[in-house]
Amino acid sequence: MRKYNKKSNISGSIIQEARIAKNMSREELSNKLQLMGINVERTFIYKVESENKILKDFELIAICKILEIDYKKLENELESL
Repeated sequence: MRKYNKKSNISGSIIQEARIAKNMSREELSNKLQLMGINVERTFIYKVESENKILKDFELIAICKILEIDYKKLENELESL
């Protein structure tokens, strides 16, 4: 598995922060993703948030849509590397 600075993704902390700000559980987020046709479990969300899971582009876009994460925030995270 490819990693950068021992991380599989750089969006996990942003996702976790947005999910908590919306008072949403990992289970609720996974349920919303399943309603969009993306079948994931809450353990998937945990692994993403702990930066131990690689996200597919459609998964990241769907999560950003559900949590109303601005793509600029992800871009800023990338620029800070």
